[in-house]
Amino acid sequence: MTHRTRLAAAIAATLFVAVPTAHAAGSPAKGGRAHPGTTTTTIHRSVGADGAIDATRTGPRGGVTTVDRSIGADGLTDRVVTGPGGRTQTIDRSRGGDGAVDATITGRKGGVTSIDRSRNADGTVDVTSTHTGP
Repeated sequence: MTHRTRLAAAIAATLFVAVPTAHAAGSPAKGGRAHPGTTTTTIHRSVGADGAIDATRTGPRGGVTTVDRSIGADGLTDRVVTGPGGRTQTIDRSRGGDGAVDATITGRKGGVTSIDRSRNADGTVDVTSTHTGP
């Protein structure tokens, strides 16, 4: 056997032994309860009418977060996130005259963050972030 063949066989044997053990460790015993630290989050993704991928996340305590993405006229993807409490965060991206992508983020508590990126002559990007509100 070559070194590679032996290495591949050792890896396969390790996975064969480790995977069933890992699954068995996470499952409850007969008549028992699941591990107290176990949580489940479900993410359902779908393609919207504009071709952007939207998502609905259901958290471990039943809270639902909706992510609605849309492709703007400039080709950039904007996003609206609605959290379990009904609060909404909006992210609006736009392309500046120098080709850098700027953003305006309206937070769940009403604050607004403006991110202004500018491209220098040598190709590096400077960022100025301004936050107003709560």
